[in-house]
Amino acid sequence: MNDNDDNRPSPDFLLEQANRERRGKLKIFIGAAPGVGKTFSMLRAAHSRKKAGIDVVVGIVETHQRSETDAILEGIEVIPRLNLDYRGIQFQEMDIDAVLKRRPQLVLVDELAHSNIPGARHPKRYQDVMELLDSGIDVYSTLNVQHIESLNDIVTRITGVTVRETVPDSIIQNADSIELIDLTPEELLQRLKEGKVYIPEQARLAMGRFFTPGNLTALRELALRQAAARVDDQMTSYMRQHAIAGPWPASERVLVCIGDDGQGASLVRTAKRSAERRQADWIAVYVETHRHASLSDSARREITRTLHLAESLGGETLTVTGEDVAGEILHIARERNVKVIIIGKTQRSWWSRMLRPSAAAAVLDRGGSFDIMVMNGAEGRPRKSELGLTAEQKIFEPWYKRIAWRAYARATVTVSIASVICWGASFISDISSLSLLYLISVLLVAVDCGFIVSAYASALSFVVFDFLFIEPRFSLIITRHEDLLTLLFFLVVAFAISFIGDYLQRQIKVTRLNAERTRALYDFSKAIAATATFDDVAATVVHFAANSMKARIVLLLVKGDKLAPKTSFPVDVRLDTASNAAMDWIVRHGRPAGLNSDTLPGAQFYGLPLKMGDRTLGVLAIRPDSGSFTLDQENFLISLASQSAVAIERVRLVEDIEGARLQTETERLRASLLSSISHDIRAPLLAIMGTVNSLRSSWERYDDKMRQKMLATLEDETASLSHFIDNLLDMTQLVSGGLKLRRQPLDIRNAINGALTLLRKALDERPMRIDITADVPLVDADAIILERVLVNIIDNACKFAPLDQPITISAGRDGPDVRVTITDRGSGIPEDERERVFDMFYRVKGRGVPLNGAGLGLAICRGFVEAHGGQITALPGSDGIGTQIVLRLPAIKT
Repeated sequence: MNDNDDNRPSPDFLLEQANRERRGKLKIFIGAAPGVGKTFSMLRAAHSRKKAGIDVVVGIVETHQRSETDAILEGIEVIPRLNLDYRGIQFQEMDIDAVLKRRPQLVLVDELAHSNIPGARHPKRYQDVMELLDSGIDVYSTLNVQHIESLNDIVTRITGVTVRETVPDSIIQNADSIELIDLTPEELLQRLKEGKVYIPEQARLAMGRFFTPGNLTALRELALRQAAARVDDQMTSYMRQHAIAGPWPASERVLVCIGDDGQGASLVRTAKRSAERRQADWIAVYVETHRHASLSDSARREITRTLHLAESLGGETLTVTGEDVAGEILHIARERNVKVIIIGKTQRSWWSRMLRPSAAAAVLDRGGSFDIMVMNGAEGRPRKSELGLTAEQKIFEPWYKRIAWRAYARATVTVSIASVICWGASFISDISSLSLLYLISVLLVAVDCGFIVSAYASALSFVVFDFLFIEPRFSLIITRHEDLLTLLFFLVVAFAISFIGDYLQRQIKVTRLNAERTRALYDFSKAIAATATFDDVAATVVHFAANSMKARIVLLLVKGDKLAPKTSFPVDVRLDTASNAAMDWIVRHGRPAGLNSDTLPGAQFYGLPLKMGDRTLGVLAIRPDSGSFTLDQENFLISLASQSAVAIERVRLVEDIEGARLQTETERLRASLLSSISHDIRAPLLAIMGTVNSLRSSWERYDDKMRQKMLATLEDETASLSHFIDNLLDMTQLVSGGLKLRRQPLDIRNAINGALTLLRKALDERPMRIDITADVPLVDADAIILERVLVNIIDNACKFAPLDQPITISAGRDGPDVRVTITDRGSGIPEDERERVFDMFYRVKGRGVPLNGAGLGLAICRGFVEAHGGQITALPGSDGIGTQIVLRLPAIKT
C-alpha cells in the first residue's frame, strides 16, 4: 500500500462536504446576553463582504432604536417585511418568499431564535433560515447562548428565568462558522446604564433581574464553553478530512429513558450534554406499558414532543412495548452497546414503592455493568399521574370524582353473588370449599378492574366470609385459632390472586394493543400489495388512514411539476389555502408540514410526504378529528406513508413497463404496416400506373377485347387497393376506440346475401352451398359492419380453397346465440396457428398460395365481432379438410 494512502481524506468527510457544497453557508454571531454587540458585528462583517463584491441584503434586522446600529445599517439593501395581522394587531416578519425571489448571495437574519407570528410559513425564524440555506443562499444570523436548546434548563437554574424561544443544537453544529461576540459583565452593565441596550426604565428592571453580575458571568462561561466546543468540532473535522490519527469517539452510547412523569425534556437535554462531553451517540427510549392507553391526550402529546425534542437535538429515538420497564431498558442497552444510562427519579407514595419498585430503582439494582445516572429532573414541575392528571389537579379535584364508582360497584355485586352461592352451598359443603368461590370472584374482579379494586374485593370477601360463615355467625368475632388462620390464609391468597389477576389484565391490554397495531399494518400491507392501479392504491390508502386515524384524508400525487388531488375521504373534503401551500412546500423539500408541524402550522391539514429515495411521489394530507396525533398514530402514519410510496412506485413501474411493451408492440406494428403498405399498396398502384400508361400511349394498337381486359385489370387492382385501405381504416377505428356501432334488428340472411352480392365477381365460377335454418332469430347488429366481416371471411375462403371446391355457408340457432359457419375445402390452418391468425399482420405460411394481403382481415373480423358481444374462432373443416370460421352473435330475445 502506498504510504500516502494514510493521508487520504476521510470518505465520510468528503461526502459531508459534497452535501454542504449544495447548501448555503451559515455564520452565527453568538453572545452571552443581549447588548454585547452581535447585530453590530454582523452588519460590520456584511459591509466587508459587500465591499468584496458580494450581493448582500437584509432579510430582517432589529436595531432596537440603537443609533450606532441604525447608522451601520445604512448602505445595505433591505427587503420589505411581511405584514401579518394577529388578533387585530399588525406585526412584521421576514418575507421569505421575497428573499427567495430576490435571491442574493448573502442575507442577514437577526435573532435566530425568534418565534414568528401565527400565519407565517414557519413557527420559528431558524426554520426560515434553513429554507434559505437549502436554496443555496448564505446567511448571517445572531444568537444568545441562553436560546440553545440543550442549555435551556441550565439557564433556567442560573437565572431563574425560563427561556421559551430556543434553537436546536443541530443548527449550531451544522453552522459553517461561529463568531463569539464577548463583553465582560462590567462592560455590559455599563452599556445598560448608558441606555445603549434598553431604555432607562427597562434597563433598571433588567439589572435587577436577569442582568446581574453573577448571571452574566455564568452566561459568559456558557458562551465561552460553546465556542470552545465549536473549535473542538472544527479540529475533529480537520482530522477526519486529513485522516490524522487521533482520539476518536468510542462506539459506546448514552441512553436516556423517557417516562410519562413530565420530566422527559430535562432528561433529554442532560443526555445531549452528556453525549457531547463523551463525543458519543445517544438514544432516547420510551417504554410503552399498559398505562399508556390510560394516559390523557395531553400526556401523550407531551411524550411525543419529548421524542421530537430528542430528534431535533441529534439523538435517535426508540419506542418499545413491555411491562418490565427496567428489563426493556437494559435489553436495549446491551444490544446497542450503551455505556451510560440516564433515568429520572420520580416521587411516589410509600405504598406504591412497596408494591412495585420504581424503574430507576430496578435499573440500579439490575444494571451493574452500566454507568447509571439517576436525575432528579422533576424539580419545580407537577408530577403526572397514571391517568395523565397532575398532582395538583388530583388534589383539587373532588374526592367523589376520583373514585371509580362503577368498578367498585361491580366488585361489590360480584362478591354479593358469590356470597349468595356460598350461602346455598354451605348446607352441603365445608368452609374451605366455600372460600374458593370467593377467590374466584376476586380473580374475576382483578382481571376486569385491576389491582386496587380487586384488593377492595378481597377485603370485602374477608369481612363477608367472616360475618356469614365463621362461628359465631353474623358477627365479626373470631373465637377459634383455626378460623383465624383460615381467614388470614384466605386474605393472603386473595391479595396474591389480585396481584396476578392485575398483571394478567395488564398483559391482556398490551397484547390486545400490539395485536391491533400489527393487524392494522398487516391488513394494510395485504390490501396495498393487491392494488394494480393508481386508483386502487389511492382508495386503499385513504380508506385505511381514515379508519385508523378517525380523520379527514386527502391523497395528492405528483404529476409532472404539479401536485394534484387524487382522492379523499369524505369525498367532499377540500384543502384550505394554507394547507395547499404546505403540500406544495412538502413536494419541494420532502419534509412534513402543516398542522402542528414546524412549517405552516396554521394549516388545517398535516402533510406527510410519500417518498422513494430522494423523490417525493405524493403527499398524504390528514386532518384528525381530535386536532392532534398520538405517538401511536404518528408511527402508524409513517409506516403507512412508506408502504404507500412503495405501492405507488410499483404501480408506476408497472405502467412504465406496460408503456414500454406497448411502445415496442407499436413499433413492431408500424414496421409491419410499413412493410405491408410497401407491398399491398405499391403493387396495385404500379399495376394501375402501368396499365394507364399503356392505354394512353398505345390506345390504337389494342383491339376492343384487349382494352376491356386492361380496363378489367384496372378495376380489379383499384378494388384490391380500396379493400386494403378500408381494412386500414377499420383497424384504425378499432385500435383508437373510435368504432361506433349503429345497431338494429338484423336478419342474418340479409347480411349473408349482401356479402355475396359484394363478392359476386369472385364467386362467379365457384360452387356455393347456403344452408340457413328457417327459425334463425334476428341479431342486434350493425348491418354494414357485419357485411364487412362476412366479406373478409368469404374472400379468405376463396383465396385458400381450390376453384372447383365449394364454399359452404350455414346459419342457425345455437342456444342463446346465432351461429354462422363459413367452410372451405382448402389446405387448412395448422392447429398451433388457429388462434394466431386473428393477430394483426399475421399470415399463415405454406398453404399453397402466395402471401398477399396485410394480414388484417381476420384481426378486423375479431374486433368487429367482439364489439357486438360475440365470438369468432377457427376450426378444422369437415373430415379434417379445410377450415371452418365460426361466428357466434347474441340473438335478440323474443
